[in-house]
Amino acid sequence: MPFTLTMPKLSPTMEEGTIAKWHKKEGDHIDVGDLIMEVATDKATVEFNALDSGWLRKRLVEEGKDAVVNQPIAILTEAKDENINGYKPEGTAPAAAPKPEPKAEVKAETAPTAAPSRSQTVQQPVFAAEPPLENYQFDAPTQMENRLLASPAARKQARDQGLDITTVKGTGPSGRIMLRDLERAQPSGTVAFGHRETPATKPGTFELEPLNQIRKVISQRLQEAKTYIPHFYTTVTINAEPLSATRDQLRNATVKLTVNDFVVRACALALREHPNVNSGFDSAHNAMIRFKTIDLCVAVSVEGGLITPIVRHADFKNLGEISVEVKQLAKRAKEGKLEAHEYKGGSFTISNLGMFDVTEFAAIINPPQAALLAVSSILDVPVVRNGAVVPGKTMNLTLSSDHRVVDGVAAAQFLQTLRKYLENPAILLV
Repeated sequence: MPFTLTMPKLSPTMEEGTIAKWHKKEGDHIDVGDLIMEVATDKATVEFNALDSGWLRKRLVEEGKDAVVNQPIAILTEAKDENINGYKPEGTAPAAAPKPEPKAEVKAETAPTAAPSRSQTVQQPVFAAEPPLENYQFDAPTQMENRLLASPAARKQARDQGLDITTVKGTGPSGRIMLRDLERAQPSGTVAFGHRETPATKPGTFELEPLNQIRKVISQRLQEAKTYIPHFYTTVTINAEPLSATRDQLRNATVKLTVNDFVVRACALALREHPNVNSGFDSAHNAMIRFKTIDLCVAVSVEGGLITPIVRHADFKNLGEISVEVKQLAKRAKEGKLEAHEYKGGSFTISNLGMFDVTEFAAIINPPQAALLAVSSILDVPVVRNGAVVPGKTMNLTLSSDHRVVDGVAAAQFLQTLRKYLENPAILLV
C-alpha cells in the first residue's frame, strides 16, 4: 500500500528545510539505511537515510524547494507497480499565504485614540524597493571636450600630442582654448575624460533573492535579539605588541597559533573570574541564566550565512587544544557536517573580524546568552610611551551586553581582566 515520506525534523530548532539534493529518483527502490536526500536546515546540510523500505513513486517537493517539518515530500509504495491514483499524502500541509484583508474605512471623528497596549506584538514596518525608472533616458556627453570652446588648431595639436584640453582654461575670446594655452595642458590619461560607456540597465533595477534556511534563521533571531534585548556596548583598546610578538616567536618554533586562539583562551579564563558575564536571560520565565560551564561559541562564516560552533569546557583546555579544536570545528562547519551538540547552546560568543582589517565593530548578542565579544584587527598606530610618540600595535575589543543581566561596571571589569591576559600572553601558555 502507498505511504508518505514527510520532511523530518533534523535539528532541535528546525521548522522547515530545503531539499538540497535527491539521491533517489522516481522508480528507484529504497532499502532501510539508504541515503535518500540532503536537507539544508537552519544550521547545516544534513543527510537523511531511509527508515523504511519501499519504492519511490512520486517526489512531491523537488530540489531547491522548501518544506515545513512533517510536510509530505514523497509517496512510496511497498510494491513496485502499486497504483497511487487517489492516494492522499498524510502530513502537515504547507501554510497558505494569508489573503490581505480589506481595510475598513474609519471616520476621523470615530477613530480610536487610545495608545496601543504593551502586550501587542511589535511588527516590522513594510519596506520595499522602489520600482526602476522605466522612462529614464541616459543623457551625458560622451566627450567633455565637445562642450569646450577651442580653436580647431588647438584641438588638432592636443590630439596629436596626447594632451587633455579639459585640464586648461582658455585665454581666447569667450574663454576659447588657443594653441598658446596647451602649454599648461595635462597629458591624456588618468585625468582625461575618455569614452563613456552607456548603461544598458535602467536605474533602480533589482532582483529579489530568497533567503536560504540559514539566512532565514539568522534574520529572524537577530531581528528579535536587536528588538527585545537592551544592548549596550563597552570598548577597550589593548596593547597588542606582546601578543603579536608571542605569536611570532611561536611561529619561529613551528607552533602556529592565531590571535583568535589567544582570545578564546583569555576569554575562558576571564569568564572564570567574572561568572556574571558567563550568563544569559530566559525570556520565557523572566529569569537570569547562570551557566555552570564555560562553553565558547566561535562565529564562523559559511556559505550563505553564519554559524557558531562551540568549544566546550574552554577554560580546561590549553592553547594548543583550543587551536586544534577551533580549526576542526570551522572545517566541519564550512562542510556543513556539524552535529547538533557542536553548535547548539553555548554560554558566550566570540566574533572576530580581525582578518578583514576592521578597526572596530559592535555585534548583536546571540540569545539566550547575555554577552558577546567583538574582536577587531591589530593596528599599527602611533602610541605614547614614556612621554614620547613611538610606533605601536593596538587592538580594539567591544563587549555587547544584555543590560538585564550585565551592568556597566561588570562589563568594564571583565574587559580589564581580558586586557590583563592579552597584554601578558605568557600567562596563557601555562
